[in-house]
Amino acid sequence: MLTIDTHPLLDLRAFATTFPRPLGEIPVPLDISAFLAIDARCPMQSDDSVRDAVRALLRQGGFKPTGRSKPASEYLIKAVGEGRMSSINLAVDVCNVVSLHSGLPISVVDLDRAREPFRVVVATPATSYVFNVGGQAIDVGGLLCLFDADGPCANAVKDAQRTKTDVATVRTLTVIWGTVALPGRAEMAEKWYRGLLEQQGAKTQHIRD
Repeated sequence: MLTIDTHPLLDLRAFATTFPRPLGEIPVPLDISAFLAIDARCPMQSDDSVRDAVRALLRQGGFKPTGRSKPASEYLIKAVGEGRMSSINLAVDVCNVVSLHSGLPISVVDLDRAREPFRVVVATPATSYVFNVGGQAIDVGGLLCLFDADGPCANAVKDAQRTKTDVATVRTLTVIWGTVALPGRAEMAEKWYRGLLEQQGAKTQHIRD
């Protein structure tokens, strides 16, 4: 289902999830929403050393993870701090919770909007895709990306609009962009993440590490 090109820093974890009903029919519990706070009591906490290690991972292929292209996990910290986070759906909310507190960027792809096979590789120069409903595009050249049969669809900065979850989503692929500079952290994030989903009736299956 997923192949990963050799990379000196990547410690990737991936798993598939099947939800009991379409996401639009599943309410997000208050205890999940409560985790979307910087000071929430969680099994993991992020710090500057995690941020620096993640940025080093993204820079390895020549990408510059700064400004609007900073890791998604850093965006979450800022958005939560400014009170700009709102609930989207169970899949995305749990992703945001784990990414916020682990400090690791995480991608979530709708498996019914993507096409196998999947591959993780550094994107070639001038590679881009649309990442939001407004049609804005991101240049992902030099950045580690998840590719499906139709091209790049996710990375540690912004995921592609074409494979994002929606109200009809029932199956997802989650990719945790961990780094060997933080040994065991991606594995810990996956364990916590899958546990939160399974508590809500979802079924998860480990794919790659």
